[in-house]
Amino acid sequence: MTAAASSEAVEFVDGGRRFAQVVDLLCGVDAYAIDTEFHRERTYYPQLALVQIAWDGGLVLIDPLAVDVSPLARVFESGALAVLHAADQDLEVLERATGALPPRIFDTQLCSGFLGYSSPSLVTLVESLLRVQLHKSDQLTDWTRRPLSEGQLSYAANDVAWLLEMRSVIGASLQETGRTQWAAEECALLLAKDRSDGHPEEAWWRLPHSRQLRGAARGVAQEVAAWRERRARRLDLPARFVVSDMAVLSIAQRPPASREDLLRTRGVDGRHFAGAVGDELLEAVRRGKSLPPRDVRLQPGQNFERPNRPVIALASAYVGQRAAELSIDPAILATRADLVAFFQRVPDGRLASGWRHGLLGSMLKRLADGDAALAFDGDDGLVLEERSHRALEPDLGG
Repeated sequence: MTAAASSEAVEFVDGGRRFAQVVDLLCGVDAYAIDTEFHRERTYYPQLALVQIAWDGGLVLIDPLAVDVSPLARVFESGALAVLHAADQDLEVLERATGALPPRIFDTQLCSGFLGYSSPSLVTLVESLLRVQLHKSDQLTDWTRRPLSEGQLSYAANDVAWLLEMRSVIGASLQETGRTQWAAEECALLLAKDRSDGHPEEAWWRLPHSRQLRGAARGVAQEVAAWRERRARRLDLPARFVVSDMAVLSIAQRPPASREDLLRTRGVDGRHFAGAVGDELLEAVRRGKSLPPRDVRLQPGQNFERPNRPVIALASAYVGQRAAELSIDPAILATRADLVAFFQRVPDGRLASGWRHGLLGSMLKRLADGDAALAFDGDDGLVLEERSHRALEPDLGG
């Protein structure tokens, strides 16, 4: 069945009085579906362009360019369950726009991972679970232009029209497989994620190959990237518009001592660093060069001994085997970063507690301690079993 939300059935809310009525109505429901459309290609902060909300018996598209959407905080604070798909960025945008978040969420993409789906798109999941085909032709449209076309209205409505039904289907399957609590824990972790701007002094962690920097280059990278981050926030521009990643890395590896040196640095556009801006950047370089090693903020895990590659490869194979056995998305069960953190004994790693520890972490600990061994089961699979502590020697006979 092919379906598209009819533009005639979609209510576009761009007036304060009607928006207030919608908020009052939503404060009385048990669950609602919510999604956003936003742009962040040319700004530091995401620019909200549309909010879509559906509930049992209604669907509205709210225009944040015409009404102040902050009263949606009342809806969030009502305690109703918010259903979203791939919720992370939507939560960031909604929190910035309203100053609040729902206390409970159900992320259909995340929860479907416990049923074997691997980060499915909304189109894929709706088709697989509900046998409905969605039209998504307006995915890359400009949502800030008004009026919105019928195609845009239909596209936006479809982003929430099926979420409540999908939540029922996924929820029933989670109940049948005994994974409701696992999914609830993951949704709670996603909701509790820190979405603040973060420390500018940690911005250098996001530079390509930042872990390869050594010595004084780390301090320079930290201070220059922090300066870039603060200026980007102040101007509401993407950080790369202030100084490119290539330029920050070039400056860190060969710190300029003068404006002339700066203008000869690879990736630096001299037009952007005339006057006070260039002086500020050079001052950041000087601070970085004199930064004591103890004041350099290292990325999580850099203070721990790095496990060797065979250990991670072996553990990854076991994760893949367990994920296949349990029909769980391997990325939900454990990522490579999770494994590195676990073997580095990072205290707040995802495998150190919760459902993952009981299902996987405790077994990997036995593997790491040498009490268990990973072996072929003779049927194209792997099994973790008690170690015999008897080493095999190669047969060198003819």
